[in-house]
Amino acid sequence: MNPAPSNKRILSGMRSSNPRLHIGNYEGALRNWVELQNEGYDMFCMVADLHALTTMYEQAGDVSRNAREVAKDYVAAGIDPSRSPIFIQSHVPEHSEAHLLFSMITPIGWLERTPTYKEKQQDLGTTEREPYGLLGYPVLQTVDILLYKPYGVPVGRDQAPHLEIGNDIALRFNRLYNREVFQPYKYLIPQDETRAKLPGLD
Repeated sequence: MNPAPSNKRILSGMRSSNPRLHIGNYEGALRNWVELQNEGYDMFCMVADLHALTTMYEQAGDVSRNAREVAKDYVAAGIDPSRSPIFIQSHVPEHSEAHLLFSMITPIGWLERTPTYKEKQQDLGTTEREPYGLLGYPVLQTVDILLYKPYGVPVGRDQAPHLEIGNDIALRFNRLYNREVFQPYKYLIPQDETRAKLPGLD
């Protein structure tokens, strides 16, 4: 990522599905965040508790408690809160408000095509257990990103389709309302993807 872009803001986050992060989280994401922070990028580090609820809606209390522990792990891994803001997704109401508005303009067909959604469908085994939150995951992810107008988002290759949809949603918004409100963002896939593929220990 040299030379650095004029907009040096980077957004990334992890779900608060577990009370503690594992080595796969560190090698696959956190280590990269710390490197970007130390290279002078403006890192915004989100604890994605709303995303965790898409599959853990019956354990909402655990998700909330986990969020604070995950934030502590960010600091333990080397994220400096004085340089790189750490925030819990649900504590910023604009995420939920904008998600509702963006869900109004997003075609269902776009969401149904995402590979991760199809995989989750197979895991659930029946549409009666399939919540809207799972289908609308990319819409919430799009909102998370666009609210902060970053240069880019570090992701694994499996998340790239979600981010492609995000840029499509942003462009659709601009076109529908005839205003250039949102700019496309880049998705930054680590050069060493073997780190991102390390399995978790939980």
